[in-house]
Amino acid sequence: QVQLVESGGGLVQAGGSLRLSCAASGRTVSIYAMGWFRQAPGKEREFVAAIDWSGGTTDYADSVKGRFTISRSNRKNTVYLQMNSLKPEDTAVYFCARALGGVITTTPDRYVDWGQGTQVTVSS
Repeated sequence: QVQLVESGGGLVQAGGSLRLSCAASGRTVSIYAMGWFRQAPGKEREFVAAIDWSGGTTDYADSVKGRFTISRSNRKNTVYLQMNSLKPEDTAVYFCARALGGVITTTPDRYVDWGQGTQVTVSS
């Protein structure tokens, strides 16, 4: 099992930026795809971004395309989410997760290990 710990969340004004990190421990995640999801109060968890095992392929939700960038350092066993031009509707708890395999997927049930989440709040 992999332990995932997110960090980097906080309070930011609309238009600002944050960089989330997801540090993995317990085993290497270098052979797995990784994803970021978010959940706002009263809403279901939704896909944000995913990256394949090599970092060569990424996918994004339409709502964050052009503003968010997912990346990874397999040497550091860490995944990142750079969030720019933040909007109030980006406010949510952000979770990182490890996929079953190396190919990216947007489906939550294809992810097997989840972090505890980090709160991102964007004020207007």
